[in-house]
Amino acid sequence: MVGDYRRDGFLVVPDFLSPGTCAAMIERAVQITEEQAPMGPRSVFSTAVQARRSDAWFLESGDQVRCFFEEEALAADGSLQVETGRAINKIGHALHDLDPVFAAVSYDPRMREVAAAVDMKDPLAVQSMAIFKQPGIGGEVGCHQDACFLYTEPLSVTGFWIALEDATLDNGCLWAQPGGHLDPLRRRFRRKVGGGTEFEMLDARPLPPPAELVALPVPAGTLVVLHGLLPHWSGANRSSRRRLAYALHCIEAAAEYPASNWLRRGPGLPLRRLADGPPAV
Repeated sequence: MVGDYRRDGFLVVPDFLSPGTCAAMIERAVQITEEQAPMGPRSVFSTAVQARRSDAWFLESGDQVRCFFEEEALAADGSLQVETGRAINKIGHALHDLDPVFAAVSYDPRMREVAAAVDMKDPLAVQSMAIFKQPGIGGEVGCHQDACFLYTEPLSVTGFWIALEDATLDNGCLWAQPGGHLDPLRRRFRRKVGGGTEFEMLDARPLPPPAELVALPVPAGTLVVLHGLLPHWSGANRSSRRRLAYALHCIEAAAEYPASNWLRRGPGLPLRRLADGPPAV
């Protein structure tokens, strides 16, 4: 299987989480939205236009647990078009360090074993997200490389994406370009001097269209490991079934993490090694 990862840039690990663990994570994610979404701003997350939508709620979320809304959940005046529970796009970006349910999975010894199997030497957990892909309005996540958003020198980010509910062709499963990780990073999402964010072009070649990707439908509990340079995409969810997933991103401890990266943490919550085990939260 590791040979497949080196060839394709992704690895599918079935039955990584039990149904009971998936249910506990789903329950906790829903609870967070019920507790926090009504309290915060209606900040929208969209991969297509994030450079011009990057607000303080987003840019200061690297060491927080915050809710972000689906674009289609809001009317032009900002009012909700659906109930709050069906309006959330994702929760980010420090669930793995601030919430015990998500921390237990993120720092599970098996996660370290998988990371080692795909050649990570000393992984640091840098970002986590509970991604809802809401029924009917779940937004498309445009084709991208994770290293665009979590840049290190040398490049080292690896994604660990877990389906908490069945991910199907209808509700927005992942699609990826086999072997696409062998091509260079196309662009980098960074903080702009003077404020805000921008995409820095590194390679003018376009990322592949969906027609050149392969679908990765997987049942709940499946782990999909994604190389940081792998082009991948997920379509909008127009079905009646939600597709909740958990994503953890790790970088190498020895790699340089530039201060211009969008995701930052304050000194009160430094990055932790997977080898450290779950934090006391």
